[in-house]
Amino acid sequence: MVKIYISLGSNIDRDRNTRAGIKALRQRFGELELSSVYESEAVGFEGDAFYNMVIACEVGEDVHSTNRALAEIEDAHGRDRSGPRFSSRTLDLDLLLYDGLVLDEKGLKLPREEILKNAFVLWPLSEIAPGRVHPLAGKTYAELWAGFDKSKETLAPIEYQFD
Repeated sequence: MVKIYISLGSNIDRDRNTRAGIKALRQRFGELELSSVYESEAVGFEGDAFYNMVIACEVGEDVHSTNRALAEIEDAHGRDRSGPRFSSRTLDLDLLLYDGLVLDEKGLKLPREEILKNAFVLWPLSEIAPGRVHPLAGKTYAELWAGFDKSKETLAPIEYQFD
């Protein structure tokens, strides 16, 4: 078993799709560790605000099967891949970390670059994995969050009742 971290985001019917995403991940992978839910502005395009969070779980599948499973869950929840890369999403599930694996392949790069670039990924990741070390940066996620330029994005934790 390996520990993985997944970012979840939604800005289309975001409450329903966030709950549906968590439920689907729980059905597929079992017990989940959930960060707080954060509201953030759309990054890279004009659009409605997102709900974002990070989810950890353990899997017994290889990295490619795990990544395919995330895409299948997105597709089952109405993910439209026909538009621009940066656009509104019913459900966006990105594999951030697969244990300490460093991978750079077409369509799959680990650790995911957004960890170091976006507050909506780093803050919830630092919440549930503060002592874990980024395999390339060599710092913990708590250290990375402490040194992050928080003026670039508007991001706030929200009160969220999980089922």
